[in-house]
Amino acid sequence: MALFFVLYREGMSGLVLFAALFAVVIFVVAIKFTETTVLGIPTGQFSVMLMVMVVMVAMTVTYTRRFEVARNLFFWFAGTGVVIAVVDVCGVPIPGMVVILSVIGVACVYVAVEAIKLRRPRLYVPMATAVCAIAFLFCANAAFQHLKPHQQLRVQVVLGIVEDLRNAGYNVNQSKIAIGSGGFFGKGFLNGTQTKLKYVPEQHTDFIFCTIGEEEGFVGTMLVTLLFLGLILRVIRIGERQPTVFGRVYAYCVASYFIFHFCINIGMVIGLCPVIGIPLPFFSYGGSSLWGFTILLFILLKIDASRRNVLR
Repeated sequence: MALFFVLYREGMSGLVLFAALFAVVIFVVAIKFTETTVLGIPTGQFSVMLMVMVVMVAMTVTYTRRFEVARNLFFWFAGTGVVIAVVDVCGVPIPGMVVILSVIGVACVYVAVEAIKLRRPRLYVPMATAVCAIAFLFCANAAFQHLKPHQQLRVQVVLGIVEDLRNAGYNVNQSKIAIGSGGFFGKGFLNGTQTKLKYVPEQHTDFIFCTIGEEEGFVGTMLVTLLFLGLILRVIRIGERQPTVFGRVYAYCVASYFIFHFCINIGMVIGLCPVIGIPLPFFSYGGSSLWGFTILLFILLKIDASRRNVLR
């Protein structure tokens, strides 16, 4: 998935990135909010359906520039929403799932008819997005069940569904305590109590960032973040000045892997991503990781150094 950045740079439609992001949002919302219901629909699924309506209207405006179609969609969704709310307040039982899906279905049919009538193939994009989003919504639970039990538990801990501070959530909880105890300037080199007393497991590999946070504080973590940002921007700059497609693609591959490792590692250390055991480049202990990232950069430098020969 890290190579999505490379494909986007080489001309892949931004709709693919949007679809991937939207799929993640649907998965998280549908899995997390299941305890309460609205109109007999789990809150997560109901929220996703509302997002689908908003996305349909927004995509119709921004992607196809058909303001009258977007206006009609907005009035349709708003009007039916008011009617459903009034009926629900009056205490009349309604099949919420059937009604909401019918509202979205009618909107999709309307968009398809307008696409044929106006000969605007791009109007199929909002309709296809809505259909795919609803389909993925009902597949989200099946996809979650497909994960291994320990992976499910890690996702549930990250989303706050399960609070397991002694088992699955122990590493992340201790890591956040260590980073928070560092304060603004940190406790000083090798003076971190949480890390020095081994409260944080794997603090020399996957969770090494919490050691930086406790010993060097906010200042140290920001310095590390800025250094990585500078490295990534430098790699992208090198990629943009390559005379060959291969050189540019390779440079963006290197940048993508650094972005992916950096974001996922720090995200799991501070509790924003599930723990998946991914190293922090040039910080985590391990020979294979160090060799791998070093070789990536050295090949990039060799390609950049040879670009003058290509231009000749």
